[in-house]
Formats: sequence, C-alpha cells, structure tokens
Amino acid sequence: MPLGLLRRRWNRNATASPSLTLPLPAGAGGVSRTVLDPVDQPLAGADVTVTALDTHRLLARGTTDPYGFFVAALPAGRYSMLIVAEGLEPHRETIEITGDSHPDTGLVRLHSAQQLALPPAGSWVFDPPHTAIRFIAKHVGMAHVHGRFERFDGVLHMAPDMSDSRVQVRIDAASITTGNTTRDNHLRSADFLDVENYPHIDFVSTRFAYRGGSRWVLNGTLSMHGVSRSVGLETTYLGTVNGGYGEELRCAALARAELHREDYTLNWRSMLARGIAVVGPTVQLELDVQAMYRTHDTPMPPE
Repeated sequence: MPLGLLRRRWNRNATASPSLTLPLPAGAGGVSRTVLDPVDQPLAGADVTVTALDTHRLLARGTTDPYGFFVAALPAGRYSMLIVAEGLEPHRETIEITGDSHPDTGLVRLHSAQQLALPPAGSWVFDPPHTAIRFIAKHVGMAHVHGRFERFDGVLHMAPDMSDSRVQVRIDAASITTGNTTRDNHLRSADFLDVENYPHIDFVSTRFAYRGGSRWVLNGTLSMHGVSRSVGLETTYLGTVNGGYGEELRCAALARAELHREDYTLNWRSMLARGIAVVGPTVQLELDVQAMYRTHDTPMPPE
C-alpha cells in the first residue's frame, strides 16, 4: 500500500541516500525511487505502478512528487515497477521486497523517447500470461478493493493507417477475483455482474485517436450487464520487441479508463439502502497488455 509522497530538498549533485527510515507495517518492506528527467532535474508527475509478478495484482500506484520522489510499502515478494512520463522512454524493472526492510532509494533517469515505430500491420493476439486486466474500486466506508479478471481473449488488427485499426476484447465475467471468496461470489451474483445471465464483458473499438508522443485514446463500446456504453481508453503505447518463447514479435501498451457503475444499471445506492456492503460508484479499469504478432489473420473473439 502506498505510504504517500515525501517531500525533500533536492541537490543536483547529490546521490540518492542509501536508505530511508520509515514506519512500516510488521512484515512489510519498502521501495522508493527518485525520478530524474533527461537533464537530471527532478521529474514531477511521473506515473508509477507496482505489480506482483506472480498474480499480476496491482499493489501500488502513484505519481512522483515535485522532487521526483515516490515511496510505497509492500508485502514481501517480487514485483514489476513501471515508471511512465509523457515524451520519455518508460522504465520497467523487477524488484524484490523482503519483510521488515527499509527501502533503498534508487535514482531512475528517464531518457527522451524516440518516435516509437508502430506495430506492423496484421493480427496481434493478447498473451494472457503477460497481460493483466485489473480494476480498483472504493469499498464503501473502507479501503480500496483491488481485483482482476483471470480469463479473457483479445485481438488487435493493425491497419496500415493506425486510425483504421481495430481491437476487440472478451472477458469471462465469472473469472473476477479480489482475493476474497465471499466477495467474489457476491460480485458474480445478480446484485452485481449477474454472470449467469451476462457471462461476458466485451469491448469493441471504433477508432484510434492520436494524442501526441506515445499517447492514444482508444474509443469504443463496452458491453456489460446487458448494457453498452461508449468508453475512451487512455492508452500509452510501449513499443515492440522480440521476446518470449520462440522470440515472437510482441507489442505492449497500458490503457486506463474510469467506469461509472450506474451506467451499467448496477445501482449501488439501492444496494446500500438495503444494507448490502458494496464498492463505490466508480471503478478504475486498467489493461496492461502484451500481444503477439501473427502472420495469418486471426478472427476476433466470438460475439
């Protein structure tokens, strides 16, 4: 869980301090980074996410403070940290947290981004082991609820003109998990997703809109609980790379949107009035996607 952002005076010639003395929950460890821009100035507003490598669960998210600083407390384990700022190359690293350890403060310098080559035209299929579809919702009167969907399919059809490309994603609604069996069963029930009658959550794109640098808005329709609404996914394109088994060509992107539950007839006020403990009216949705290139045409998931 994030401990919050710390302020400190920055000396350009200073090196990062070896450690910070912070109050940590029993058994927790910490991670902190000072993020610099290409001319070694503190970079405020860089977006930082920390995700568990084994479950793909998002454990911490925040932005660097005016001094380029970010800190979070985490359970012991291995994590992937991603630092993203507009116009700069993303930084990703694997970190290992041990219990009852204070965080080492590392310096991260983000370099100016080269114009990323767009993925070649053709079909790109989501790679589930390296893709996560997550959400964060405010639990009424309590802390945030973090969850994810474990089963999904996705296809990106890249056109020679990016604006003509298409994306379709199908999520198995019953695969929702938040780490609490009772809550998960309730979320699958008729009070929420009603997976028996609405087994899938579908997103179908309508157009890509360029926003500069590596940013795009992916406009489309999200269908859930028998209702379809227009959604814009704020998307950061992370580039292509040869990697994985067989050295497949892969592309990666991070997309986010805020959903309003009542748009999909999930009436949290009526459930709250009935004494049902629910998550709040808005849900933050995030897709951390790796997709593999296919030389043959790959059909979209079935309607």
